[in-house]
Amino acid sequence: MKILIDNGHGRATAGKRSPVWPDGKQLFEYEFNRDIARRMHEALTARGTDSVPVVPEIDDIPLAERTRRVNEIAAQVGPENCLLVSIHVNAGGGTGWEAWTSVGETEADNYATIFYEEAARAFPEQRMRMDTTDGDPDKEAHFYLLRHTTCPAIITENFFMDTEADCRLILSEEGRGAASLYRISPKQITCRYENLLRFQTRKEPVVRLVQNLHVLRRRADRVHRIV
Repeated sequence: MKILIDNGHGRATAGKRSPVWPDGKQLFEYEFNRDIARRMHEALTARGTDSVPVVPEIDDIPLAERTRRVNEIAAQVGPENCLLVSIHVNAGGGTGWEAWTSVGETEADNYATIFYEEAARAFPEQRMRMDTTDGDPDKEAHFYLLRHTTCPAIITENFFMDTEADCRLILSEEGRGAASLYRISPKQITCRYENLLRFQTRKEPVVRLVQNLHVLRRRADRVHRIV
């Protein structure tokens, strides 16, 4: 499997930055997205995994061009052999981690569930923002990149840059290391994707997997209190 890594926005994209906090620190989304994309690409490459940075430029590349690049690669190796992961930071005064897929039941839903599981392990004390009304944790929208790419695609929103606690988390080295979800590998994705398909075939609700996220978080809370 080829992992396509997309980092949203560029250095001149208006508004894509945090407030300046009392200590003078500020997060710029283009820098965070590219740092996480770099870390993910390096970790995958070190494992011998075929991963491709979709946007090596520092400037904002239009959605149509990013989509064209993804679809060109997907046409070469087959859309079923690709997964697009687009990295972003949220805003709007909330808190937590979330992932988005296109509207309706698609292969991307299963991949997003895997990323939710890994995010819950990476951030056991943080909120996982989910919509389980359709039996899986991801949120859905008609975002351009999700609608127009030919391969499965997910958008990750890595906490809120305008919420100070979230922002300080992803400004930190620890937070960035966790956000890169470096433990995910194509072999791991393939095996767990097949397991998800077996759950669905037996009509076992995928939401059961989502409930495991809450179990992990409760366990982490108990360990934290003990320590």
